[in-house]
Amino acid sequence: MTADKTRVPNRLVHEKSPYLLQHAYNPVDWYPWSEEAFTKAKEEGKPIFLSIGYSTCHWCHVMERECFEDEEVAELLNRYFVSIKVDREERPDIDSIYMAVCQAMTGHGGWPLTIFMTPDAKPFFAGTYFPKKDRMGLPGLVTLLKRVHALWKDNRDDLTEVTDRIVQALQERPTTTHKADPDALVTKAYENLRMSFDSVYGGFGSAPKFPTPHNLIFLLRYWYVHRDSMALAMVEKTLDAMYRGGIFDHIGFGFSRYSTDSKWLVPHFEKMLYDNALLAIAYLEAYRATRREKYADVARRIFAYVLRDMTSPEGGFYSAEDADSEGEEGKFYLWTPDEVKEVLGEKDGERFARLFDITERGNFEGKSIPNLINIQVSASDREFIERCRKRLFDTREQRPRPFRDDKILTGWNGLMIAALAMGGRILGDIAYTEAAEKACRFILGKMIRPDGRLLAAYRDGSANIPAYADDYAFLIWALLELYETTYKPQYLKKALELNEALLELFWDSQDGGLFLYGSDAEQLIMRPKEVYDGALPSGNSVAALNLLRLSHLSGRSELAEIAQKLFEAFNPEVSLSPHAHTFFLTAWMFYKSRPKEVIIVADGATEEACRMLRIVNSSPDPFVCSILYTSQHRDLTEILPHIGNYRAIDGKPTAYICEDYACQPPITDPDELEKHFPPEVILKHE
Repeated sequence: MTADKTRVPNRLVHEKSPYLLQHAYNPVDWYPWSEEAFTKAKEEGKPIFLSIGYSTCHWCHVMERECFEDEEVAELLNRYFVSIKVDREERPDIDSIYMAVCQAMTGHGGWPLTIFMTPDAKPFFAGTYFPKKDRMGLPGLVTLLKRVHALWKDNRDDLTEVTDRIVQALQERPTTTHKADPDALVTKAYENLRMSFDSVYGGFGSAPKFPTPHNLIFLLRYWYVHRDSMALAMVEKTLDAMYRGGIFDHIGFGFSRYSTDSKWLVPHFEKMLYDNALLAIAYLEAYRATRREKYADVARRIFAYVLRDMTSPEGGFYSAEDADSEGEEGKFYLWTPDEVKEVLGEKDGERFARLFDITERGNFEGKSIPNLINIQVSASDREFIERCRKRLFDTREQRPRPFRDDKILTGWNGLMIAALAMGGRILGDIAYTEAAEKACRFILGKMIRPDGRLLAAYRDGSANIPAYADDYAFLIWALLELYETTYKPQYLKKALELNEALLELFWDSQDGGLFLYGSDAEQLIMRPKEVYDGALPSGNSVAALNLLRLSHLSGRSELAEIAQKLFEAFNPEVSLSPHAHTFFLTAWMFYKSRPKEVIIVADGATEEACRMLRIVNSSPDPFVCSILYTSQHRDLTEILPHIGNYRAIDGKPTAYICEDYACQPPITDPDELEKHFPPEVILKHE
């Protein structure tokens, strides 16, 4: 968005958030979420108008153009309300609470999120996007502001009573004591996904379709445990269809946030870091399971996009790219046949346009989104496509780019670090490992206070918002992946240290589970705990899996006991909709699987030792924890004191395997080790 800097800026001009800065020159007298705003509302007896969004949100931009840049709307807001703007990516705690209000009051949610509330932050009205004037049955913001002002003036006591009921309802935990068998919940989640599976285009349900990669990760685990070919078939169909569709950027790579149609053709064009991280993990896991090179190729293309366009000079990863450019959604990504021919020439241009469905009629507002939905690319086409793609990419780079939100979020960086570390390990590409390590150094160097407190968001040289449970959980996940890729003890040590801080700051000692924000953070009208695995897996779900992996890698059984408490705390909630908690159930499958623990001891990083590691790491078995112990890894004794008792037998690299609390005889022959980690899975039925 282009701000009108001829206007006097409001208070948001002093903020770091790109989203808040986009509104800094609105005529609305915006406040950031602050004590100053609430004090003003109390002193002047005014209600608060709260608007929550994020910088790459298309409808947030629309509402800004129609309403917040409008003098009439601004005059009403400035006269009768105290207006607060919040970046949901900086303050997921605020967003979580008021999104729950919106969903409870209206049955749906989304952004921009619009809330009216009392000076003590208690909500009495919620909605999402509003145009300026009444339109097609939707009240305009002008109408709404006048109605709310009248109600506040004449019926304030009634509104206050409503707010008290809303807050009380939100604070009440589910009263059911019903406990479901977790194994049965795993089966039910699988059956629900199977029933909603789109056998024609892949994915689940109808339009709009979201990638939801953790559903696919769950299905890959289910396939491995139950040897069910349908689980794998659903994953493969979905991964293939998403890549072939327009949701994947075939010219510059990377995935958009979701598809507006059922066949993955027309995306909502914004690109989010977290989607690309989780999708890279899903494609890597599919490659590990099937050894199909096409999945490795898609993961590489995701990484190419992220390392080229979404990486800061310091190594951290930016948050998102906008759907809009030059005021139009998707304009940057669209092509006409003439534009393609102008770059490639008549013959090559016609061939490329035919392959990628670029037609005179177009498939999106008169232009075309490149896609491969109806084309099978032959081996002879691939070299041609790549040669042409590079030329089209270079041309596209001359277009005005969509806005990029360059703030660096700890949690989302954790996901991308985890993905890159897995890429380095599974694909054998050290460049991915190095990028993951560089980003990790940035987070640990720039986003931890001197007292050790992790911070959530960094931009323009500073970070000051305390991190949330999700930030800790996702970063610990990243550290675990880095450890099992590099085997550097420092990553395992840091994971244990951050996990200890996570439990200290966020654990609910009364009912179990992790609160979203810490005991040392600003205390809001309620303190939510989230376990729903939505666009991202929840912090509680990821923490459960982290705890189990840490328990196996460090030998600390008390961590597995805490994971068990997590499973018990959220069992009633998960039992209501198992398919909405797939990452949580993925953690349960890990718990139930009795993972193999593999310790490889060697005098050094010899070729035979490396071969043993490759055997373990290339196995389709997702329930393995591995440790490398050589003379360069003596620090491990601080975490695992007993590891000093392990020896390389006869000077040969030696693998010690423990499973289901029983240790097997040591193995010095890599061929013998491979029998324990076969490269293929035998299915029940094809």
